Formats: sequence, C-alpha cells, structure tokens
Amino acid sequence: MPTGDSLPQDERTLVLPGATPAEASFLLAARVGHLATTDAEGRPHVVPICFAVANHCIYTPLDQKPKRVAVDRLKRVRNIRANPSVCLVVGRYSEDWSELAWLQVRATASILAAGNAEHETAVAALRRRYWQYAEMRIEDRPVVRLFPLRYVSWGL
Repeated sequence: MPTGDSLPQDERTLVLPGATPAEASFLLAARVGHLATTDAEGRPHVVPICFAVANHCIYTPLDQKPKRVAVDRLKRVRNIRANPSVCLVVGRYSEDWSELAWLQVRATASILAAGNAEHETAVAALRRRYWQYAEMRIEDRPVVRLFPLRYVSWGL
C-alpha cells in the first residue's frame, strides 16, 4: 500500500481515516515528529522520531542509531508496554507566527517484532521515505505501530 506521500491531496484521507485533508497533508509532509509516551505512573517521555504511514497506521523503527540500552529496555518501549496510549506531535515553526501550526495524533501503540507481513510493510514504507534506512538492518529490529484514534490540529 502506498505511504501517501505520492497520493493526490484528495486521496490522502483514505490513507489516514479520520484526518482532514489538511491534517493528512501536514503529517505526510513532516520529516520528523515527537512521540510522547507515559509510564505506568503517568510520567511523560518525549523522543523525536522518523515515521512512515501505511495501512492506516504510523510506523517508527527502533533502528540502529546509537542507544544506551538494549532495544527492549528503551524508555519508550517500556512505556508503550505499560501504557499504550501515546501522542505523536508534528509542528511547523516560523518567525512569522501567523504560519505556526501543529498536529497531534492520539493513538494506541504496540511493538511489532520482525518476521511478519505487517512488519515487512512498515520497513518498506520507512525505506521509501528515508534513504538512510536502506543502509540499516531495520528488517531485523522491532517497529512501533501507532494506530490513530484522533487527530487534533491548530493552524492548518
């Protein structure tokens, strides 16, 4: 399934049901987002992520960039396992504040292990969107799946 990046404007909402055309375009144009998770006690944790869209979901890899701990010990992974409610935020900043905008994607997250069709679809979408992933063995690593529940935006 296409990631949506190459789809005409009016077809982008088919890739992201529940999003307006402006929200879908804004998300698909963003190169980075910020994923907010919380632990079991409600303490927040936010990390910048690269992501791709496929099958009505948003995917972000647990890639090979340097990490201080094993993948399964990453704070975002532990948080998702304890509380799968997450929020992805993408924004646009400008010194001209009339151009400011943001989008929240409130979602349910899960961790996909390698070795199934959905994981393969996610890896393919990520590699189409970011050339850097062609050089990483993300096919052997877990991927975070965000299933969008609600879109909230401002300035779009």
